[in-house]
Amino acid sequence: MDAQTIIARRIARELREGMLVNLGIGIPTLVANYVPAGMHVFFQSENGLIGTGPLPQEGLAQARLTDAGGRPVTALPGASAFDSAMSFGLIRGGHLDMTVLGALQVDQHGLLANWTIPGKMVPGMGGAMDLVVGAKRVVVAMQHTAKGKPKIVNRCSLPLTSIRPVDLVVTELAVIAFPGGRATLVETAPGVDVQQVLAATEAPLEIPERVPSMTL
Repeated sequence: MDAQTIIARRIARELREGMLVNLGIGIPTLVANYVPAGMHVFFQSENGLIGTGPLPQEGLAQARLTDAGGRPVTALPGASAFDSAMSFGLIRGGHLDMTVLGALQVDQHGLLANWTIPGKMVPGMGGAMDLVVGAKRVVVAMQHTAKGKPKIVNRCSLPLTSIRPVDLVVTELAVIAFPGGRATLVETAPGVDVQQVLAATEAPLEIPERVPSMTL
């Protein structure tokens, strides 16, 4: 199983019946493919759609039906489209149960950096600031390292997205939470041991006596 699939499948286990969930660009969009059978969840894209479904099958993509990153999506029966003002009213009004977004760095206290410098050929801010502040629960979906360098760091070197810490980070190696503002190892990925996680992490991690393996 590849890294992105591990991350998306594990995050899908955080979903609960009836949730309104925003999926960000990249790995987060894959979460829609792994909703537990029989569960009804409403996915929101900040470009103005509630009711996004799995990625369309080959040849069935609709040019005007996309996620916030411009990738084709499907719309489930009962889906609703609206303008950006309504979309961000939902986000800023605290109506999202959860947001799943990517990250460039997360520090030892759960502070997130997921944008760099607008105008450069690198990711911009997008709706991340509003999402991190407005959603009831913030889950980060990202690979554990980038070009061999840890992405879970002592202190973010990139601009912070918000002063609100995230609730959970899910990588292809581990699940990390931040109770009391301290990075804590919650689970390891199948076949991954604690030492492998520590070796790929710059930030100090609290390690419970028992660290279970992810259920995917």
